[in-house]
Amino acid sequence: MLAPSPAAGRSAVNRATLVGFTAILMWATLAPLATLASTVPPFQLVATSFLLAFLVGSGWTLARGGNPLRYFRQPAAAWALGVGGLFGFHFLYFMALQAAPPVEANLINYLWPLLIVLFSALLPGERLRWWHVAGALAGLAGTALLIARGGSGGFSVEAAHLPGYAAALGSAVTWAGYSVLRRRLGQVGEAPTDAVSAFCLVTALLSLLCHLMLERTVWPETAAGWTAMLLLGLGPVGAAFFVWDFGVRHGDIRALGALSYLAPLLSTLLLVLFGLAPNSGAVWAACALIAGGSLLASKDLLRRG
Repeated sequence: MLAPSPAAGRSAVNRATLVGFTAILMWATLAPLATLASTVPPFQLVATSFLLAFLVGSGWTLARGGNPLRYFRQPAAAWALGVGGLFGFHFLYFMALQAAPPVEANLINYLWPLLIVLFSALLPGERLRWWHVAGALAGLAGTALLIARGGSGGFSVEAAHLPGYAAALGSAVTWAGYSVLRRRLGQVGEAPTDAVSAFCLVTALLSLLCHLMLERTVWPETAAGWTAMLLLGLGPVGAAFFVWDFGVRHGDIRALGALSYLAPLLSTLLLVLFGLAPNSGAVWAACALIAGGSLLASKDLLRRG
């Protein structure tokens, strides 16, 4: 049997990267949808969304003639990574929002794209170039400008907020580590993307437990709220994890890490468009930094394309 040509291999990587990029587009809708469903407590919303994600993923497996129950049989390491990544990220993120000012918590949390680009240098066959680092740093600067514009414009550390800052940093490290290690599992053929459905179900159950212990159950009171909650489960807190998993396992993970900076940018632009956030020159300055940094760090992908 003939081996695939280098051109065919590059084409497959480009396609997988584009599939992963659709997750970034879905995550851009997270803030507007979460705003519409803001009456629902965080862990209740996460539990509902991941339950929908499990149903969608299982339905996709069934449609292709597979058995969703088969993918519950995974190695302990795959379970620890899958559930730890999905649940651990959301748990730490929500804890950060409760223990620190949202602006600072979000800024620290959005270190994860930069960490993905840097962690990817540890993968076999990957090599970190100066443009990956420069592009990631430019994207981080744009993200900082974008987030800080809504607050005082400064960044101060208060002892009372240190637990929240630590949780936000933990969420960033968790998601970056999850993404890079899922790439590693993909290279050894373990825990295929269909297994994400199983991880979503366990994440939903753990989130439900946190909800019952920490929150009061509240359901949306309007059709818009119900629609937003449904779309969250189908998109940014649902299908996005499946396409992201495929992208980081088979695509250009460094390009995806850099392109992830588009998520807060597009999200903010959507908020401005719908009148949920003020428009200012800082938005366009951040746009130049984030878009330019993403293009620079994605130099390899663009050159291959």
